[in-house]
Amino acid sequence: MEMSNELDRLLFFEQARKISEVTYASNPLDADNLTRWAGALLELSQFQSVPDSQKMIQDAISKLEEALSINPKKHDALWCLGNAQTSFAFLTSKEDEARPYFEKAAQYFQQAVDEDPSNEVYLKSLEISAKAPELHQEIVKHGLGQQTLGAGPSTSTSSSSTKNYLMVNNKIRITLQSYVMLLCIRQLENYKSLK
Repeated sequence: MEMSNELDRLLFFEQARKISEVTYASNPLDADNLTRWAGALLELSQFQSVPDSQKMIQDAISKLEEALSINPKKHDALWCLGNAQTSFAFLTSKEDEARPYFEKAAQYFQQAVDEDPSNEVYLKSLEISAKAPELHQEIVKHGLGQQTLGAGPSTSTSSSSTKNYLMVNNKIRITLQSYVMLLCIRQLENYKSLK
């Protein structure tokens, strides 16, 4: 059942990406379309290898920056940009390299809140973003970054460390899924508004 849901998500966001691409060809100044396109890329990045995911996230960041050049106060683009920066940071295996992405994410979440102060999703994202660097630090500290963040396979084979990895990896997955869930909610709202 879960694999079917994952496949459905993949197909849904791939279709959204294609529609956005076609729309962009006819109207490159549509900030809403650029934001939807970036959201689809962020979702699709979850199905990729770490290097491909990073490329896809960078492409999403580019689309969001383009949307903000058209409409600098577009709060959903600011919020998505915060999610993109956070996602990229979690795919970075070194703390000092991840830190600037977390800092940018917090800034974008704050800007989104400034533009739409009553939006609970933005407020929650800003709150959670403060915890993201600490979570990343824990991942790196426990050596899980090698597998979770794409730096290569772990050399540990003990049952205990495997269980610990799975427990922490599930916590990481849940936290990352929280970010993605917030993004999905917003993207689905955007998608429904098109109908």
